[in-house]
Amino acid sequence: MPYSFTLPNIRKEAAALWHLAWPVLIGQLATVGMGVADVAMTGHTSAAELAAVSLGASVWSIILVTVNGTMMAVNTVVAHQVGAGAFDRIPHSVRQALWKAVGVGIVAALAANLATLLFDHLQLEPEVNARASMFVHIVSVGLLPFAAYRALYGYSASINQTKPVMVIALIGLAVNIAVNWLLVFGNLGFPKMGALGCAVATGAVVWLDLLAIVVWIRISSAYRASYPFDKWEWPHWPEVWNMLKLGVPIGVTYFAEVSVFGAVSLLVARFGVVTVSAHQIALNFSSLTFMVPLSFGIGMIARVGQALGEGNPQRARFASFVGLWMSTGFAVLSALFIALFRHQIAAAYTSDVAVQEMCAHLLLFAALFQLSDAMQVAASCAIRGYKVTRGPMVIQLIAFWGVALPVGCVLGLAPQWLPFAPAEPMSATGFWIGLVLGLTVAAVLLTAYLQRLSRQRAMQPASVAK
Repeated sequence: MPYSFTLPNIRKEAAALWHLAWPVLIGQLATVGMGVADVAMTGHTSAAELAAVSLGASVWSIILVTVNGTMMAVNTVVAHQVGAGAFDRIPHSVRQALWKAVGVGIVAALAANLATLLFDHLQLEPEVNARASMFVHIVSVGLLPFAAYRALYGYSASINQTKPVMVIALIGLAVNIAVNWLLVFGNLGFPKMGALGCAVATGAVVWLDLLAIVVWIRISSAYRASYPFDKWEWPHWPEVWNMLKLGVPIGVTYFAEVSVFGAVSLLVARFGVVTVSAHQIALNFSSLTFMVPLSFGIGMIARVGQALGEGNPQRARFASFVGLWMSTGFAVLSALFIALFRHQIAAAYTSDVAVQEMCAHLLLFAALFQLSDAMQVAASCAIRGYKVTRGPMVIQLIAFWGVALPVGCVLGLAPQWLPFAPAEPMSATGFWIGLVLGLTVAAVLLTAYLQRLSRQRAMQPASVAK
């Protein structure tokens, strides 16, 4: 059935996407809120504790987001099965995704602990180095349960059940804030752990999330037609391998982006506690606004995948571009908000005047990349709905490791062996200019890729496009 871009059709698709996305949005905001709480609460202890959380969270975020991307294969697989009405095949796919999660979680935990060796080469103050390393060691115990949780999260979202993950995330945020209050500041007789208290809280919440979603799936009637826990099943390696082939490029795509942001955080550390703290606050708030287009994107995977599963590539194309427009529209509003209220945002995070001023300056660049960031995540999620992951991976690698980081290093560090480097290092400002350019390249290339892919599939017979 062809879909024309008329106002009634757009409203209908936008409403359907919003129905899926708004619980995901609240859940994502709650998840990011944990990071906001960590930074904000340690920001009111000392600059050294804030720097430790900033550096430790940089490594944690890189690994966490890569795991998240790698596990997202289940979203696409289940969405296609839903569209095809093959609910009997879903339990097997979910069980295999959980086996995949075990391997991914173990590898991720090892990688996180090894990554702390990088701190020894960043000219950090010894106290900050030790606290940041211990933060990662503690929080890494949550990576295996996180991988399993994301497998069940993807299954739930792809059968149009997004409200459970919202409720679970909100509970997790409340628990995280409460445990932070006890352990970061040492209230009610608990030890004052500072940055390490944040790590304990985060690790505990991840285990709580996994337990909560398992219980929810077990007791809710919405999962009866595709209930995955009715029997034990050993790994089926061809199925696990197929999910890895689909998921690893997504994980690399996520890694390409978040690792550049993390690498910038590590490189900025050499410019002192004020700079690294301001950078982390600006990045943290940008991550908060990014959750809106990301939530649209997660909903788009389900909408596009279900349309293709039912053999309707025209509806898949239509859903892709409605979601892209919605993400872009929000980005315009968030850019204006950040530009207008950047000083108030900085003050909400820290009472340090020097950090506030630096942060307000960096938030101007955060406002600039809102549009391109929203476009690239929406386009990449729509492409994943087509079960295409390698093309976006290449584009992201080029945009972030070929453009954003090299440009940032040249401008931020000003290596004098390069004839075109600036005379003086631009510090964090130079790195943020690189991020703006990298995101712009990603947005342009991914949108063009989506346009070409969706047009090709829409012109194919339904049996081929599926």
